Amino acid sequence: MTVKGIISSFTQQEDLNFLLTNRIPRAAVTRFMGWFSKIENPLVRDFSIACWRLFSDLDLSEAKKTEFRSLHDCFTRELRPGLRPVDPDPSIVASPSDGIVGAFGRIADTELFQVKGAPYSLLDLLGDPALVEQHRNGKFVTLRLTSSMYHRFHAPYDCRIERVTLIHGDTWNVNPIALKRVERLFCKNERAVIRTHLPTGEAFTLVPVAAILVASIRLHFLDLTLNAQTTGPTVFPCDASVKKGDELGWFEHGSTIILLAPGNFEFCDNMVESARVRAGGPLMRKPSV
Repeated sequence: MTVKGIISSFTQQEDLNFLLTNRIPRAAVTRFMGWFSKIENPLVRDFSIACWRLFSDLDLSEAKKTEFRSLHDCFTRELRPGLRPVDPDPSIVASPSDGIVGAFGRIADTELFQVKGAPYSLLDLLGDPALVEQHRNGKFVTLRLTSSMYHRFHAPYDCRIERVTLIHGDTWNVNPIALKRVERLFCKNERAVIRTHLPTGEAFTLVPVAAILVASIRLHFLDLTLNAQTTGPTVFPCDASVKKGDELGWFEHGSTIILLAPGNFEFCDNMVESARVRAGGPLMRKPSV
């Protein structure tokens, strides 16, 4: 067995994985990683990326550039043009990012789940009773980004972004092992609630959720990077119109995006738990009027 295989087998043991990624000073480690990843030193950069490759399936063959200034520059890399074409069907809601399909389905009144048997409430996630009402009995999809994936996320549909609310929180790991063990995990972590409306008036909400090593979320349309160090107002009104596929921002590492859609939207055939999806690919279909 290769060194990488031995490491993978070792860390896949659930108790050990949970211990290594959660029973540590998460906030301090995340702050350190935020500083360390931005060091623009060739030796630090090359060593960091080499370690990253050892512990993951990192593939940089799709990257727009082949040389990176730092580990952070590699994390937030752009892809070569044309590699994530957006589904042109106007009825299709596209995936905002590369990711692995986690839980998805109908919101039972105001309850959804992070994994089977682990429910949480819309109010705990969003913190806004009025927005909860707009998504009551709607649909939801959870996409998990692994550390090695493309970390930029895009508009899933033509929409108008009206408000972003930053909710400060923890930095639990969001891998399946933690999701099974930590109740209401998404409601505990740092997250941004991006409130939008479709051209036909329905509410459509995206919730990027930060995690250990990644408590920073860059939002281009606000020209802001939101994280635990963000002080002052945590509600950011805006009036930004975006087209399906437009780049909205990026995570500093890997994490999760939760999509909340109207109840009459239908899931596409590729929506299977644990399936891998790519930014721009089909997730849901908006029914014709």
